Amino acid sequence: MIHWRSGTVREVTSSRAGAVRLCVDVDGTDTPALALTDLVGTPQVGDTVLLNVSALRRRLGTGGHALVVADATRLPDDPADAPGHIVKARYTPLQQMVLALEEQESPHHDAMREHPDIAAGDLRRMPVVVAELHSALPAVLAGVRAVAPQARVGYVMTDSASLPFALSDSAARLVEAGWLDTTITAGQAFGGEHEAITVHSALLAARHVLGCDVVVVAQGPGNAGSSTTWGWSGLSTGDVLNAVHVLRGHGIAVPRVSGSDPRPRHRGLSHHTSTVLSRALLGEADVVVPDSPHEPWPLVSEQLLAAIAASSGSPRPVTRPVDDVAADLASSPVPLSSMGRSAQEDATPFVTAALAGRHAASLLALP
Repeated sequence: MIHWRSGTVREVTSSRAGAVRLCVDVDGTDTPALALTDLVGTPQVGDTVLLNVSALRRRLGTGGHALVVADATRLPDDPADAPGHIVKARYTPLQQMVLALEEQESPHHDAMREHPDIAAGDLRRMPVVVAELHSALPAVLAGVRAVAPQARVGYVMTDSASLPFALSDSAARLVEAGWLDTTITAGQAFGGEHEAITVHSALLAARHVLGCDVVVVAQGPGNAGSSTTWGWSGLSTGDVLNAVHVLRGHGIAVPRVSGSDPRPRHRGLSHHTSTVLSRALLGEADVVVPDSPHEPWPLVSEQLLAAIAASSGSPRPVTRPVDDVAADLASSPVPLSSMGRSAQEDATPFVTAALAGRHAASLLALP
């Protein structure tokens, strides 16, 4: 189900690599729109554009704008001929042809096929921080940088939520700020510095081809939920943690928490995290929570222990002090906001993310 509209570009309100924001006149109404330039080119003032307004009409959190499907006034230039035969967003009208790290035309193909640790599927205990929400990414990085500012950090974006990497303003700014050394879009996601066919390949390439010390894995913007046990996009964090375990990495789960969410199922330790730990995790993973007597942390610790007791895997609770976390979060080059609430309104989800980053960095043996 797609709601289509056509309009005229009135203003280019902002631009960055991979995306421009527009004000489009649709039947006399100013409509915010986003054009992903690698897909549809760069619309200009006066151009007629075709819009998908479905998410905007439903006022979805990540859908605060229409998406430009095509510029009817000008076609984008054809890209230069380049290697790559892996198709992402497959069999949709905007499918992408990319060069994946693994494929035969890639300069990394021989390493991906012949490197002994990649062939064996061995991350050699590389710390991998796995978060459900995209909004956790800057806080995790803040924690890593506080302990190991020299660490080389990669981000693997899964395809559980948005597919285009360019949709994320925060990821683009983290790259610009030098907080991310490399990015990989895995599965059907596309547009990172590197592409991978699977999360497994993405992790192995990050460690053994791209030289990462730490990797953060999270879906892109656009988390989907249904208030049911199994129907939410972040359930894939269990699959990622299992992949890290299979590949002999050191998995670190970011528990999703909230001290102010109006929905009881997300208050304290979210039922999402409880489900991953108690029913989806099959291997080992550290779960970092604050060592603090202040609410909601005693409740979170109690909920965490209950989830661990029911687990078929081996989640390990790790407690860390929170003394310096506020300074970590204040250093972020991007605003911290999760589920519509800023860090000033509810710091708890960013505290656990930063502590997970600190824990990951503490495991490194860097000079």
